[in-house]
Amino acid sequence: MHILFATSLLPEREPATGFEIANRAIADAYRAAGARVTVAGFRRPGAALPDVAHVDLGEVAIENAGAGRARKVRWVLNAIRRGLPVGAAKLRVMPEATLLGRLRAAGPFDAVVLSAAQLPIAFPGLLTIAPPIFVAHNVEHLSAAEMGRSAGSAASRLLYRREAKLLRAAEERLCAAARVVHSLAAADAERLGLSGDPRSIPLSLGIGRGTAPADDGARQFDVVMIGTWSWAPNRLGLDWFAAEVAPRLSPGITVGVAGRFDGTPPQAPGNVSFLGRVPDAQAFVRSGRVVALSTRGGTGVQLKTIETLEEGMPAVATPSALRGIGAALPGNVRVASDGVSFARALEDLVTRERAGEVLRLDGRAFAERQRLDCKRGVRAGLALVGLGAEEASGPAVPAMEALAS
Repeated sequence: MHILFATSLLPEREPATGFEIANRAIADAYRAAGARVTVAGFRRPGAALPDVAHVDLGEVAIENAGAGRARKVRWVLNAIRRGLPVGAAKLRVMPEATLLGRLRAAGPFDAVVLSAAQLPIAFPGLLTIAPPIFVAHNVEHLSAAEMGRSAGSAASRLLYRREAKLLRAAEERLCAAARVVHSLAAADAERLGLSGDPRSIPLSLGIGRGTAPADDGARQFDVVMIGTWSWAPNRLGLDWFAAEVAPRLSPGITVGVAGRFDGTPPQAPGNVSFLGRVPDAQAFVRSGRVVALSTRGGTGVQLKTIETLEEGMPAVATPSALRGIGAALPGNVRVASDGVSFARALEDLVTRERAGEVLRLDGRAFAERQRLDCKRGVRAGLALVGLGAEEASGPAVPAMEALAS
C-alpha cells in the first residue's frame, strides 16, 4: 500500500520541534505496518531535502520565531483577505490545482494522511486524492480561544476570536470528511465531537531516541526546561513558570531553559538562564537534575513529557503536561498545579539528587509501550479504510485523562 503523508513542513534529519518529532513517529508507524510512505510538504528556507521518499512543495517561511513585525502583519492581512486562519493562509502560496497535480503525479495512493489541520484547511482538495486519514495534533480552535482569553491587547483578543471561529468550522469539516481521525489524547477526541465515533482512534507517541546513554554524573543545571517557546501555548506555560515558580525557588537552584523564542524571553530571576536552541536536546535534558514540565492549558500531547518519561528523568509536571499519558506515573514524577507546590516539589527532588540519591529510572519499558500503542492505532485506522489487518481490537485508551481535564 502507498500512503501520502501530507504535512506543512517536510521532515528534517534532526527534528527541531515537537510537531516534527510526532510526524516522524507516526510516519514510522505506517512504515512498520508495511506501507510505502511518500511525505509531502513545504521546506523551511535553506533546509535540506529529506532522505525519505517525498514531494517537495518548495520553500516557505511560516514560523513566528525570527519573523519581524512587518511580516506578521502581512500574514494577518493575507489571512483576512483569503478568509482563512493565519496558519493556513501562510501555506497558500501556490494555486491549489498546481499542488494537487504535483501530488497526484507521485501516486496513485491508497490513503492520504493529513497530519495536522493547517495544510488541508489551506488546500481542501487534499481530501479528494485518496481516502483521508486526519491526524489532529491539537484541537486548534480551543487552543486559539484559550490564547485569546490570555491575550494582552484588544487587537490580539479579536484576532484569536476570529481564529477560533474559523478553526472550529474547519476542524468540523475535516472530522466529518475523514475516514479515520487520530487524536493524540483521548480527551481531544471528545473535544472534537468524536466521543463514541468508531472512526476515532487515539494514537500514543514516542520520541524513539533509543536507549538513553549511561549517566555520567555531570550536571549543568539543577532544573531544565526545553520547548518551542515561539508556539503560544508553550510560551504561556513558560511565562507562568517565570512568574509563579522561579521566584519561589532558592537562589542557589539553577534553571536552564532551551528552545527558540518569538521575541524576548520573560522576566525571570537571575538563576534562570535562557539558552536558545541547543545542538543536542537529549544531552541538554540529561544535563539537569530535574525536568520542569510547566504546561498550562492547550490541547494535544506534550512531546517533552514523553521524552522525559522515556529518559527516566525525575520531573515535576502540571496536570496539563500529562495529557495523553496512558501509563501510571513513575515514582520520580510529581504532579503540581500551583506555583507554590511546583516550586516545593522541584526543591525536594533537586535536594535529594544533590545528596546522591539515584532518581533516574529506566524508561525503556515506557518507550516500548508507546511505540507499540502507536503501531496498533495506525493499523486499526488502516483497517477502517480497508488496508491491512487490525493488529488488536484497538489502541490502548489513555488512563490519565482525568489529570488533563
